[in-house]
Amino acid sequence: MSDETIPQKKGGKRKKWMILIGLVVLLGGAGVGGALFAMGILDGKTHAEAEDVNKPKLVLKGEGAPAGEGEKAEPVIGTVAGNGSTPKDASKYQATYYQIEAPFTSNLRDSGSFAQISIAIATYYDSRVLQNIKQHEIAVRSAALMRIADQDELELSTPEGKERLQAELKAAINHVLIEKAGFGGIDNVYFTNFVIQ
Repeated sequence: MSDETIPQKKGGKRKKWMILIGLVVLLGGAGVGGALFAMGILDGKTHAEAEDVNKPKLVLKGEGAPAGEGEKAEPVIGTVAGNGSTPKDASKYQATYYQIEAPFTSNLRDSGSFAQISIAIATYYDSRVLQNIKQHEIAVRSAALMRIADQDELELSTPEGKERLQAELKAAINHVLIEKAGFGGIDNVYFTNFVIQ
């Protein structure tokens, strides 16, 4: 009988040790996973969803570090917002405006008239959006001129027609920036001069 009881005890000890080792591995894995999650390495996002450090970031209203005498304080930089669309709560962010220097002059659709339009753009993102506008200005101008040339003179004489053109120009400019730079970021287009002759 004593021979039969010894193997049962060894088998029982072996099971206990395996359970104990399994618990240690399980708890250790949970601890490592928790630490990775806390560090932001393991947050459920795929690499495609992870923030791209090269994309422009939203600029929060307010000031960053205090500026020295005669210096302008830098705005606080926020987070990346996906494809450069307007943030949900735009009132939290600082708008930056940029006047495109040369006016846009184009014939209008089915008419002998032409439009000469000067525009400025607004963005809630950092200076990289403005750099993209400057870098791809020829493509931006081309897209804007195509949209203007497709307008009807009578429609452009109404406020609704002008608002529609603003929305079309915004979409066209964002499309060019997404295509060329991988990020849009234009929140609005403003007319600074608008002449139809």
